[in-house]
Amino acid sequence: MPDQEILVDARGHRCPVPTLRLRRSLEAAPAGARVRLLADDPLARIDVPHFAAGAGFELLAQEEVEGALSFLLRKP
Repeated sequence: MPDQEILVDARGHRCPVPTLRLRRSLEAAPAGARVRLLADDPLARIDVPHFAAGAGFELLAQEEVEGALSFLLRKP
């Protein structure tokens, strides 16, 4: 379902775990699905946009929510 949003909560984990969990969820998601990653590792601010650009996923939003970084990506 294209309007589906999948939540990946990787708070409490250090890189590369948040990015690996994000990758796994995006690969398993149907085309058009949106995946939201929550991470509290500051390196995610660098790693996630780099991963998205290199893997062909669209980074829709990046913000800080309740002390965690929130990334919203879409699978083409």
